Amino acid sequence: MKKRKANLDDGCNPELVRGADFDGILEIPIIHAPPNICIPDGITPFTLRDRAVGSNEAIGHFEKDPTFAEILINPDAYIEDLSRFEYIIPIDASLYRDAPLAVQVTNLYRSRAIGSYYQRNGLNVIPLIRWGNEYTYTTKYFPEKIAFLGVEKNSIIIISTYGCLKSNEDKYHFLAGLDEMMITLEPQVVLVYGSMPDSVFGSYFRDCKFVHYPDWISRMHGGDN
Repeated sequence: MKKRKANLDDGCNPELVRGADFDGILEIPIIHAPPNICIPDGITPFTLRDRAVGSNEAIGHFEKDPTFAEILINPDAYIEDLSRFEYIIPIDASLYRDAPLAVQVTNLYRSRAIGSYYQRNGLNVIPLIRWGNEYTYTTKYFPEKIAFLGVEKNSIIIISTYGCLKSNEDKYHFLAGLDEMMITLEPQVVLVYGSMPDSVFGSYFRDCKFVHYPDWISRMHGGDN
């Protein structure tokens, strides 16, 4: 069996952040805002990228974490392949609310580090915003809202509701984090992967442009969850 390199070998791939800019006390790598805001035609999962409808797709990682483990181990191997597509979304490393805060911070860092690295290698990266428990999207623990570090204001971002609105507790934290995101980042465009119910997003429609993308299964079946 081929021996795999652990994701944390050599300090979380320090080569990913050589030449990067950093944000906040945690020094989260920055994914800079694009010079022009453009909107993808659709979002295709990383594992299904060869089935993408066209080159104007965004390749996303809204799948189980093991599906993008190889990117963490050898990100260089995918640069040429991903350059076929107009937009790339950073890895969606899970920020489970019940995970230790150190794990949530590590996964936030890894997502930004990969996104920053790909951006510095010529890919058009749309920053992904993901938050976990209230310590990630408020200043109740850190003096900064760490979920939003490494992303510039007044630009385009993407979020996902996929699996985030199942229970009342899920909805509470999603809405609370969404509100903090809108206040902190003041985005011009928010792409939403998954359902986009008016009951969740309706009060923000006057603040910026929201663009809805159904999850892949719903898209292939002509609908939305």
